[in-house]
Parts: sequence; C-alpha cells; structure tokens
Amino acid sequence: MSSVRTFRAPGRVNLIGGQIDYHEGWVVSLAIDRDVVVRATASDDGRVTAHSSEFAGAVDVAADGRDDPPATRPQWGRAIAGVVRVLADLGREPVGAELTISSAVPVGAGLSSSAAFEVACALALTDAAGFTLEGPALAFAAQSAEHAATGVPCGIQDQMTSVCGRADHALFLDCRTLDMEHLRLPAELCVLVVHSGVPRTLEGSPYAQRRAESEAVARQLGLRVLRDATLDQVRDIPRGRHAVTEMQRVRDFTRALREGRLDALGPLMLASHASSRDDMQVSIPELDTLVECLVDAGALGARLTGAGFGGCVVAIGPAEAAGAITERTTERYRAATGREPTAWVVRGAAGASRIA
Repeated sequence: MSSVRTFRAPGRVNLIGGQIDYHEGWVVSLAIDRDVVVRATASDDGRVTAHSSEFAGAVDVAADGRDDPPATRPQWGRAIAGVVRVLADLGREPVGAELTISSAVPVGAGLSSSAAFEVACALALTDAAGFTLEGPALAFAAQSAEHAATGVPCGIQDQMTSVCGRADHALFLDCRTLDMEHLRLPAELCVLVVHSGVPRTLEGSPYAQRRAESEAVARQLGLRVLRDATLDQVRDIPRGRHAVTEMQRVRDFTRALREGRLDALGPLMLASHASSRDDMQVSIPELDTLVECLVDAGALGARLTGAGFGGCVVAIGPAEAAGAITERTTERYRAATGREPTAWVVRGAAGASRIA
C-alpha cells in the first residue's frame, strides 16, 4: 500500500498592489503562516478522490482530466477537477490519488484560500505521479486550474506568492518578467489582518467587470496592458489612473522597505486604499470603516487586501502595540457597524512544500 505524504501551501496577504497583476505590474505580497494541508496517497484505480474538513461531500473525478471542472459536484470539487485537468494537459500520467484536505486559511476573506488550495493539491498530485512541477510552472498551473474551475480571470500574484514565499519576508514580484525579490520584514513591524465580517467570493462579484473595464482603458490607449501607460495618458480615466498610480506606489513601498524607511509605508497603503475605493471602486463601507478604525487605533497604515467587495483589511504597525491596536480596532468597528470582526497577527511564511 502506498504511504501517506503530506503537503502544505500558504495563503497570502497583498500588502500593496491591487488590481494590477493582470496588467503585468508590480506587487508586494506576504505568504502567511496559515496553510492548506493535503494528505495524499497514490492509488491505481485511475480516480482522484478528495475529502475536506471544511466542506461537505466527497469529490471523485477521473485522473486523466476528462471530467468537466465547472460541472463537478460538490461545488468545492471544481478546483480539484481543475487541477487534475491542467496537470493532465501538461503531461501528468493518470495516476489516481486519495486526498484529505484541511485548511487554516479562512475562506472568503481575500487571503487566497483558493490559490493555496490549488497549489497544495497540485503538489500532492504531481508527487503521486512522479511528475515534476516547480516554481513559476507550479504557480501557472494553479492559476490555470482556477480559470478552468470558476472562470474567474485571476492574475498570477496569489499563486506565485503561495509557491515562492519566504519566512519573515515579503515578496516583491514583477508580474511581467516574474523577477522577484524577498524583502525582509523588520522585527519592529507587525502585520495585522482583520476580517470585516463581510464574506466575499470573486465568483459572482464585480471583479471580472472591474478587470474588463480596466483592460478596456489599455485598449483605448492602444496598449496591451496598463503597465506601459503614463500618468498623463490616464490622469482623467479613473480605472487607468488607479493602475498607473498603484504601480508607482508599489515601487515606492518596495524602496522604502528595502531602505528601512518604515514611516513611508503607512501613507502609501492608505493612498492605495483610497485609490481602490475611489478610482477602482472595489471597496465597501465596512472596509473603509475598518481602515479608519485601524489607523485611529495606532496602525501606521491599512488597506483592503485581495480583490475587495468584502473580506479583509491588512495593516502594519509597531510590533509592541499589536495587541492594543487589535483590541481597540475590533471594539470600535463592532460598535460602528454591528459586525463581528476577526483579527490575526500574521508572519511571513515559506512557500509551498512537502511536509517531511
């Protein structure tokens, strides 16, 4: 009987760089110390079966990828079918596997639970078949699985961060060249993630519409992507203005973090949130209130993380004040909105791997 092998992939928090990975821009993300874990056993029956501690029902799809991902039931199994199909297309042999999946990454929080899920499952299934897929190739396979499963046109940021994270470091990623730099997070800085209590899912949200509107600006300018636009070209076009100014904020944020100018980070995050709210229109009142509560409580800066429309806000602050900031923020937000927030202090985590 085949032995059980265990794999993990972390969720991520987007520190800055929202809605620009699909324009081949620059982003700064953090793989966080919350994982999707997959325990896998290879089988010889040509089937991939899966059970989840978070979701009801069992998944059972053909290991050769012939099952249609969007038609797979239960619904959470679409991601499994998407991974199986993409790996089959890449040349993985149809080796069966039994998967048991658990997750410490909150679903619907904007922390890339789906990307971590797909990366961890891809790791497990490639290992079961003796099929090597690493680094960016693994990230692109997971991204393609998301596209196949849900039709959501996500960029590459989430999967690359889950695959390539490093402990105690943020990841600066050039989404055009895939060049990356690991930026050490100073010990005196803490990263807080606070869930607004408003769940969100990209599927069914205006995310695809916002992306289409943003891409239409590039076409209007005769460009393939807005990375190649100038501020003068988009100054009066909100969707385009967000993309161009956000890319500059990411570069400024990276330079400040590299040089240890921590006082510059907070204002850049706040400007990013304002642009996401006003120019890209992906925020909601609860996220705006949460940002205000965090800053009032002593955070240096805060912004929505992920694609918006609910989920979480990320903030940075003095490490010694993390507890006080969290307590004051949750109390004030609860009083202002009547919603129950959930807060975590997160650390930079290593990228996806097998657990020995």
